[in-house]
Amino acid sequence: MKYCVGVDVGGTTVKLGIFEAEGRLLEKWEIKTRKGEDGRQFIADTAASIREHLLQHGIAESDVIGAGMGVPGPVVANGYVELCPNLGLHKCYPAKELSEALGGMKVEIGNDANVAALGELWQGAGKGHHSICMVTLGTGVGGGLVNEGRMISGVHGAGGEIGHMHVVDDEPEACNCGGHGCLEQYASATGIARVARRKLAETPKPSAMRAFGEHISAKNVCDCAKEGDETALLAIRFSMQKLALILSHVALGTDPKLFVIGGGVSKAGDFLTDMIQTYLRELTPLIKDDSKNVVLAELGNDAGIYGAAKLALEE
Repeated sequence: MKYCVGVDVGGTTVKLGIFEAEGRLLEKWEIKTRKGEDGRQFIADTAASIREHLLQHGIAESDVIGAGMGVPGPVVANGYVELCPNLGLHKCYPAKELSEALGGMKVEIGNDANVAALGELWQGAGKGHHSICMVTLGTGVGGGLVNEGRMISGVHGAGGEIGHMHVVDDEPEACNCGGHGCLEQYASATGIARVARRKLAETPKPSAMRAFGEHISAKNVCDCAKEGDETALLAIRFSMQKLALILSHVALGTDPKLFVIGGGVSKAGDFLTDMIQTYLRELTPLIKDDSKNVVLAELGNDAGIYGAAKLALEE
């Protein structure tokens, strides 16, 4: 029996999993992300934790095909990471360092959103397909592209960064990336709440959203919209139209079979995906496909470790 290891590195925790090479998850666990030593302390911690859990399962390191790692930042083809601010990494090769810490074990690396997309393709909503775009709607908007089974990272590691594509002109507030009018400012959890506050300020009409004041959340907006609240519907439709606009560009650029929607906002369920699907079809009349191709992610927070493990199996 051969095995692989998935490592999903976040700013707070490192999620890990041991898998059989066919895709069955044997165990998953987490360790704290320690950022000492210029962000590299978590690498030593991760290596020690992997060895400990392999030993617990009686798995020899020689039976491990390799490990994969997803990190929250751009990764170029040779594994170079210019900057990973949430981890404190700067101008380094994390996969090479983890490999050395594991005695030379093969370690592959990718951007966490692309890696999560690979996980959904392997064992999640995209299983049985070859090309998908995954969108994570959380505090920000993440994107991952997999084409013919391979992640699209691009020359600078920025492939799939749909959250920072421009969708609105004349936006006075700056995005976290420094740009103005990025998709993330309207379709993320914080962006949806922001759009709702603006819509409320534009009209004196009664709205159930007013009860939440400045602390309104994306969930509040979606819940009110589901109940038919006019202003909430205006807000969520605005946000999802902007998302669909960007997805139409992806559709006509890479033509994926599925758009997989994950992240906290996706808990709104079919209400959200049906809305995105409707707008996407309006924007892509060239693509004649009556199947539902905007679907909910299935692996949740485990998508990253699944994708990382699959990355380790790549030739």
